[in-house]
Amino acid sequence: MPRSRSKTPTDQRIRAERTGHRGEALAALFLQAKLYRIRDRRYKTPLGEIDLVVERGNTIVFVEVKARTNGDELTALEGVNTARISHAAQFWLSRHPAETGRDLRFDIIFLAPGRWPRHLIDAFSLA
Repeated sequence: MPRSRSKTPTDQRIRAERTGHRGEALAALFLQAKLYRIRDRRYKTPLGEIDLVVERGNTIVFVEVKARTNGDELTALEGVNTARISHAAQFWLSRHPAETGRDLRFDIIFLAPGRWPRHLIDAFSLA
């Protein structure tokens, strides 16, 4: 009887990254449809990564995208590292001094197959 091929961590990581890239692209389109302007995608800092940095009006929004196959938003929400995102946002702001004085917000977008994206506005505060 043939044995099923076990998935190596590398295969799982590659799939997770692809899912993340697709989710972030979908979230960006969703936000653009809501008249947000994309400032940065996958912004990497020494302190962590920000999935999307967008703006609308006088507000800069740091967006965490959570793509899940099962639509379990509670589990996805528990996986959000608010301190990492806050520190990365502070780093982004230090590199964009012209944005001083603008309103800041942290949002989360949940994605799941067969469902509309769910946009959780002002999900948490700067740590």
